[in-house]
Amino acid sequence: MMNEIKNFVELLLIQTGLPLELVSLARHVVLVVGAILLAWFVGWLFKLLIPWVIKLTRRTETKWDDVVFNEQVLRAACQIVPAIVVWMLLPSVFDEYATTHEVLARLTAIYITVMSVRLVGKMIDSLKLLDSEKRTAKQQYMYTLCGVLKVIMYFVATIIVIAIVIDKDPSTLLAGLGAASAIMMLAFQDTIKGLVAGIRLTSNDMVRVGDRITVPSAGADGMVEEITLTTVKVRNFDNTIITVTPQTLVDGSFQNWKGMTENMGRRAVRKVFIDFRSLTLDEEGVPNLTRYREHMEQWLSQQEKVLADKPILVHQLDATPTGLPVEFLFWLKVQDALPYEHAISEIMEYAYAEAAAFGLRIYQQFPEQ
Repeated sequence: MMNEIKNFVELLLIQTGLPLELVSLARHVVLVVGAILLAWFVGWLFKLLIPWVIKLTRRTETKWDDVVFNEQVLRAACQIVPAIVVWMLLPSVFDEYATTHEVLARLTAIYITVMSVRLVGKMIDSLKLLDSEKRTAKQQYMYTLCGVLKVIMYFVATIIVIAIVIDKDPSTLLAGLGAASAIMMLAFQDTIKGLVAGIRLTSNDMVRVGDRITVPSAGADGMVEEITLTTVKVRNFDNTIITVTPQTLVDGSFQNWKGMTENMGRRAVRKVFIDFRSLTLDEEGVPNLTRYREHMEQWLSQQEKVLADKPILVHQLDATPTGLPVEFLFWLKVQDALPYEHAISEIMEYAYAEAAAFGLRIYQQFPEQ
């Protein structure tokens, strides 16, 4: 087929009266221009199909096809199509120019490799859109695995590009890297440790996006916004962003408030020290402290800020030289730091003030008892 096209172009050029010594060169120029125009036309044609593909994916009930085949991914794929057309036409167009064909073939192969890596990278990045606001352990593990795949993909692509440039078999280069693996591991030991820590962090479900964590060593106390193989971004309550390495979380210690959040409440424990000399009995022989404890438990169960279905307990602890400690244990509906502190302060202020109504005094060293 290609030979017939060449003969047809050559015949047309001869009929135009072009000198015979220039026919071969002119035919070559026409074929080059034709190949470029054909590659452009095919790429343009594929771009016209993008809206149709997007409409088709939106009609399906599944969400993954909308994400994987989004507009950015499809446009990245369209950028590879012209190069593939050029690659297929190169042997026929430059059959008489071996050196030129070799150079252009290598450049085209490099371009296809780089753009293919870019395409796959965009497909992997688009998977982030599948994450819910609070990523599950399975989603986070897949997210981390995709990060590992991207690192491997970039490494293999680099080897392939080098192999194309020096005209060597990629498998030969990969085999040769085995001897230098020890040096590479030493040079990239921090990166490797970070990758391993990131995998451990997500595979063991130690933290997820949306969790509130406290990392004292890094000064982080807030919500986890992003988890990658090498970084964990935490937005503190003052809106500052702290970047912590996964290795810091794995090797050190941190506090995850996920259990508190999932239980739809936050536990509060406070103590009030009662002066022993204010303990009395009423006419029925019931201590005023008992009446006070019963009253506070009933009052707490009626408060809107307190979870009534959680344990509510007001009880005394072991006596101390500084008075009789009475412990208040209950659960508040609010979880954020500021509303939580306000709510618990209002409750304990009432507890202090109400003690006097039962004839109880809060222990204090000064003034003189």
